[in-house]
Amino acid sequence: MTQDTGIADNERDAEAARELSWRAKSVGLAAVDIDDAELLHGWRSDPVTAYEIGIWPRSLTAMRERIERDSDDDARDDFLVLLPDSTPIGHIALSGHNIVNGTAQVELMLAGQHRGHGHGTDALDALVDLAFGELPIHRLTAETHTDNAPALAVLAKSGFVHEGISRAACLHRGRRHDLAVFSLLRPEWEELSRPRAWDA
Repeated sequence: MTQDTGIADNERDAEAARELSWRAKSVGLAAVDIDDAELLHGWRSDPVTAYEIGIWPRSLTAMRERIERDSDDDARDDFLVLLPDSTPIGHIALSGHNIVNGTAQVELMLAGQHRGHGHGTDALDALVDLAFGELPIHRLTAETHTDNAPALAVLAKSGFVHEGISRAACLHRGRRHDLAVFSLLRPEWEELSRPRAWDA
């Protein structure tokens, strides 16, 4: 997760014209486009984000290449998280689809100034509803550092179950970090009492 890098008026106007792929309680999801590379690069370059999601900054060119490569990957769906006024506030993805086994992984990154307002939970709930409501997914997984309290709280609030710890599974700034492993199964999602994204 990262600090907001600032959006120019023309960039904001361009986002306003984006077609939403999926709508949720307080946010919408729009498919990531190559023109989003600079925005995503800025978020991922934030030191807090690098620590919390276990990545290191790469070049803007590499980000563009990654978006182009991922757009052709049938096992991955990337979305910008947008506020109702079309302000982009984060990135969320469903990755590693395995239709045979019915599994996939969720990823979430929010701009720093937009954290703590419930948008992360709404975005994750929307992606979960997309996975279970539109795809033959049976099991979703997520991983985060064991000391990433905001992410742990969002996963728990969205119904994910803490399965265990992957010890020393991530190297960052010369230190090994444990990863908390979470999952959500289709029957557990079906039992959730919250409204579905398509009811928003």
